[in-house]
Amino acid sequence: MTPRDLLLPTAAHERIAVLDVLRGFALLGILLMNIEAFVGPLDLAISGVEPHWHGADRLADALVYFFVQGKFYTLFSLLFGMGFAVMAQRAEQARRGFYGMYLRRTAGLLAIGLVHALLLWSGDILVTYALLAVVLLSTRSAPVAALPWLAALVYAGAPALALVSGFVGAMLQADPASAVEWKAAMAEVAQQSVANVQAQRAAFGSGSYLQATAQRWQDLRHALSGLSINAPAMLGMFLLGGWFVRSGAIAAPDRFPRLFRALRYGALPLGLAVMLLSYALAPWMDPADLGMRVCTAFALALVAGPLMSLGYAAWVIRFASHLAWLAPAGRMALSNYLLQSLLCTWIFYGYGLGYFEQLPRVWQLPFAVGVFAVQVVVSRCWLRWFRFGPVEWLWRSATYLRVPPMWRGQAPSQ
Repeated sequence: MTPRDLLLPTAAHERIAVLDVLRGFALLGILLMNIEAFVGPLDLAISGVEPHWHGADRLADALVYFFVQGKFYTLFSLLFGMGFAVMAQRAEQARRGFYGMYLRRTAGLLAIGLVHALLLWSGDILVTYALLAVVLLSTRSAPVAALPWLAALVYAGAPALALVSGFVGAMLQADPASAVEWKAAMAEVAQQSVANVQAQRAAFGSGSYLQATAQRWQDLRHALSGLSINAPAMLGMFLLGGWFVRSGAIAAPDRFPRLFRALRYGALPLGLAVMLLSYALAPWMDPADLGMRVCTAFALALVAGPLMSLGYAAWVIRFASHLAWLAPAGRMALSNYLLQSLLCTWIFYGYGLGYFEQLPRVWQLPFAVGVFAVQVVVSRCWLRWFRFGPVEWLWRSATYLRVPPMWRGQAPSQ
């Protein structure tokens, strides 16, 4: 492989085909998870089964909470780690310097993420990925056998921090003097949460584009302040994704039958059981209640996420040949992710068509499936004529400091 070859899409015989299928599947889950935050305030869409839903709307919200929320961002993180490992392998095969190229790729992702977070939608994940991606460089030479253990250790930091928060809250409430201050602090958190929701409702529901952009800046600052929980969870999945590539498990799953059976029939049911326990403790994570019960429920949900996402991945791999129609959307995953934000904010936000908080929860799910179905068709048509998705093309240009050929049949520039 020559440096010039790196500008081209990976050849069909070199591609790990199931990765594109998994990315396409993850895109559907991401939209099912995010659609509530497009239709209404972001802060009302991230904390369990919301108490304001009733009837069919509550059932739809519960289905998303059990089977989607917290499961597909972990799957996306797993796939990001796989992509890092594949890129490292290709650079090594081409005998090309990896670190500079990877840092440019990360800087490009950060730029794309900032544009997305500030100009399109507050729920961006790309900025966080770009910031954490730099840490992956330090693990490139880690022994393959150590990666699953390192991944589990890093990921465990997320539920551990949740439990520590609950323990600290319980200790403070046990002391009469501290309990007064604790209740006052929680009351302030509750007021701030209500204020945040109202600000999002005003900016995105009826505000101008400039007002919405100002709110997105505030939301980004708030999101980055919450990395203490999200960072170890995402980084742990990055590392596990690296193991799947470096061990050969994703390229040749037939060589790992026991692993994938364990994920399908062990991890997935176990994750669902843990999720049920979390729901029994606290179906809604009240941001103003950091007691032991709510924090334990949150910790359990964090444990259930990777178990279920790995189970999902194992089932998709099992039926990958029947799900190949997802691959075109997966090959354009970044473009499709951004397109979801562009389309949904245009439909629901006040500076667009203005249907903010007007689509019932139960109808949000078929709407999301419909949008994704259109993306699959459009992706298939696009890739008949072009080598890359449009954003992938820009990202690749920034990575290799050359403009890759976009049209099929066009030769790489010298």
